[in-house]
Amino acid sequence: MNEPANDNGPSRYRLLHTMIRVRDLDKSLDFYTRLLGMKQLRKRDYPDGKFTLAFVGYGSETDNTVVELTHNWGREEPYDLGTAFGHLAIAVPEIYKACDRLKTEGVKITRPPGPMKHGTTVIAFVEDPDGYKIELIERA
Repeated sequence: MNEPANDNGPSRYRLLHTMIRVRDLDKSLDFYTRLLGMKQLRKRDYPDGKFTLAFVGYGSETDNTVVELTHNWGREEPYDLGTAFGHLAIAVPEIYKACDRLKTEGVKITRPPGPMKHGTTVIAFVEDPDGYKIELIERA
C-alpha cells in the first residue's frame, strides 16, 4: 500500500544515528576517524550539562546514518555495555588487510577475519577503545 506523497507516515522515516557513550573522546575520535576512516562531522561541548557530543560517519548526516559519541565529563570508570547491544557493522573492501592494519595499531581483534559459520560472507570483529564490538564485513 503506497502512502500519499504529502503523508508524514513511516515511509518517510529514516535512521539518523546511533549513540554510544565513550570515556576518552580523543581516543574514540581517533579510532573512528583515523582507523576506520569516518569523518568527524560535528562536535559540541555542553558546559551546563558537562558533556560533549561528537558525530562521525562516512557521509553527511543529511543522507547517511552516523554514530554519536557522547562523552560525559569526569567519567573515570568504564561503562557497563550491557547484554542487549550487539555491534555496529561496517563494510570494508579488503578485510584481511584492514584487520592487519588495525592489529598493528593495537586494536583488539576479537574474531579474526574469515568466512562466517554456515555461510560464505567474510567477517571479523574488533573492539573500539570502550569495548564496543564492531563487525567488519568484506564487500568489494
